[in-house]
Amino acid sequence: MKTAIATMTPPASDAAAGWINGLLGVLIFSGSLPATRLAVFDLDPLFLTVARAAIAGLLAAGLLLVLRPRRPERSDIGPLVVIALGVVVGFPLLTAIALRFVTSAHAIVFIGLLPIATAVFGVLRGGERPRPAFWAFSILGAAIVGGYALRQGADASALGDGLMLAAIVVCGLGYAEGARLSRRLGGWQVISWALLISLPLSLPATLLTLPGDWGAIGWPAWAALGYVSLFSMLIGFIFWYRGLAQGGIAAVGQLQLLQPFFGLALAAAVLHEPVGWPLVACAAAVVLCVAGAKRFAR
Repeated sequence: MKTAIATMTPPASDAAAGWINGLLGVLIFSGSLPATRLAVFDLDPLFLTVARAAIAGLLAAGLLLVLRPRRPERSDIGPLVVIALGVVVGFPLLTAIALRFVTSAHAIVFIGLLPIATAVFGVLRGGERPRPAFWAFSILGAAIVGGYALRQGADASALGDGLMLAAIVVCGLGYAEGARLSRRLGGWQVISWALLISLPLSLPATLLTLPGDWGAIGWPAWAALGYVSLFSMLIGFIFWYRGLAQGGIAAVGQLQLLQPFFGLALAAAVLHEPVGWPLVACAAAVVLCVAGAKRFAR
């Protein structure tokens, strides 16, 4: 038994590297919503979604061509399609549309529910059986987010909030499938294959949805498109999945609880969006609930 436990526990050097890579991944993902908010000021959400997937897909194809990793098995195609629908298409498109109605600071609060969504799909797909306290923390976190959204009244958008909740669901599913598949294929390989699967659709869709008036698009929108394509869609996943593989999914995955705080700081610094104490308190409470849920996940 001791030998088996030792085998499952990563060496100290790998664990430390996993935490570093995981933190870099979270920092990169934290800029996704502020960058998306900046992009949709000038770019159509559909074009933004397919363009970022196409750009990242072409880069991923280059990586796969040069590094030539092991190809996925036929049974891996279904999970890769789910990953593509969740994190390549679903989450970017739903958040891009939502950010037409809500600020990135408001949307970032919902990101605090992403670890719970991932854990729920981990239960459904992986057969885990969390303790009752896990579900108590999960329900409390959802209630806090719902209460905050209702508190905004006229300043909030029911459509924007609904789209963000849908985005969290599909992203949680994509993360759970990706974490499960990365144990065999490797971290960067999973997102690269998912992007490659999406390329036959994302590339033509990009050409069909090109902006009609290029002169009306400012450089901040193009810079934001570059960020979400290169960093949010590809590089962030390389660090993230490498961290999960090195330090353990359960341990390194908790770093994602810091993402709302990093995202709020970026929203305030880059977009000059107001971040008052109720928003910060809500995000902090959600993070605490997710941390409690994670503790009782097994």
